[in-house]
Amino acid sequence: MSDNSLRLVWVYPDLLSTYGDQGNALVVERRARQRGLDVQRLDVRSDQQIPTSGDIYLIGGGEDRPQRLASERLIRDGGLSRAVSNGAIVFSVCAGYQILGHEFINDLGERQQGLGLLDVVSTRGEGERCVGDVLADIDPKLGLPPLTGFENHQGVTHLGKTARPFAKVRFGKGNGVGDGYEGAYNDTVFGTYMHGPVMARNPHIADLLIKLALDVNALPPVDDRWYEALRQERIAAATQPA
Repeated sequence: MSDNSLRLVWVYPDLLSTYGDQGNALVVERRARQRGLDVQRLDVRSDQQIPTSGDIYLIGGGEDRPQRLASERLIRDGGLSRAVSNGAIVFSVCAGYQILGHEFINDLGERQQGLGLLDVVSTRGEGERCVGDVLADIDPKLGLPPLTGFENHQGVTHLGKTARPFAKVRFGKGNGVGDGYEGAYNDTVFGTYMHGPVMARNPHIADLLIKLALDVNALPPVDDRWYEALRQERIAAATQPA
């Protein structure tokens, strides 16, 4: 990429955009443009090839059958894995998060192969569905403020040795395995169960992805008053008794 351009790829909006996660693409695009970047956004449907030249790839959540179809097509296509090998940044939500792991349980009740871009394995939870507002502390290594989001998932995700927890939960279930962690990441690939959309609630995550893509330590400041008002409203909702 050049110093003033950003190539943003929204992966399979026809399969993995059930819960409003397309808002993440809108927020990343807007915050990049606010910094004077020329954003080239490409929405890639499931009948199209995944380009390998993107800088940031975003994947949303979806229902069980579309998740299976998306995983099969992403493996067959191979473009996303090649893009990561080339240094691309990936941010995934819910079903997309599970797809990036080694395997998950599909709509047929079978173990479904994932892309293996994150060292995680997802299974079907046996307890109550994880639903509600979440407040969590993002890994201090990433230097971000607390995470706010909305979770709605039955699956639970177990982290392997090379996956770092994205956040430590204060309120909510997170990955659902009882260890208090939410999401996972490595150097360039991120996964979370947070909807909201998560970038609207946490614009600093969008900024992090942009910084990683640009390979810079800081970005020019922008007006965050709207985002901060939403953040405080949702943080208050997470901490209030049901």
